[in-house]
Amino acid sequence: MSALSKMKLSMSAAALATLLGVAAMPAAQAAEAAIPPVAQAATQAPDLFIKALTTDVLNTVRADKSIQAGDVKKVAVVVDAKIMPHVNFQRMTAAAVGRGWRQATPEQRGRLQEEFKTLLLYTYAGAAAQIRDQVVEFKPMRSRPEDTEVIVRTVVKGKGDPLQLDYRLEKVGNAWKIYDVNVLGAWLVQTYQSNFAEEVNANGIDGLIAKLTERNKQLASKKAAG
Repeated sequence: MSALSKMKLSMSAAALATLLGVAAMPAAQAAEAAIPPVAQAATQAPDLFIKALTTDVLNTVRADKSIQAGDVKKVAVVVDAKIMPHVNFQRMTAAAVGRGWRQATPEQRGRLQEEFKTLLLYTYAGAAAQIRDQVVEFKPMRSRPEDTEVIVRTVVKGKGDPLQLDYRLEKVGNAWKIYDVNVLGAWLVQTYQSNFAEEVNANGIDGLIAKLTERNKQLASKKAAG
């Protein structure tokens, strides 16, 4: 299987992990849960932080039909405003690129982050249209108050089989930051690592940047045609 084919497969995992898991709690359930705002939850327990983020994004998606239809520009606005401030995207990109990240120049690192972010934005756009009546159940936390890295485990339930969806979080100051997600037993960063490493080994960092750029152009054309 080619690196590009593997990348397409990993995008499916990214779609579920980055959108359905962050935006899948019905509004009625969120209201009953009386979840605090994200800004407050970030300084509290990590599972409360994820619940708050879930509610915030969900309310936005459900209120905007163009987002539900997969409008990339609208999705980008939501991602930048509501999700990216709570993601350590540099750590996520660096981990996905692996050893190649240490070889990359500052300019290359910036390009990698931008293209990786764009790839996930298109993934968000495709998954937004699938949000219906999914429900997120949170598993009991297995952490200590002094822990600075934790995993929040959830199960997304809707039509079909339940979906395992977990989040790796790190504490930065008083805030929790997401740096990896796990869907159906596969961590997002690890899924991309083999694809990216294969491309870097074959064509270097610039080759990986070119591959991501090409893929994003294909997704943009497909979206425009749709």
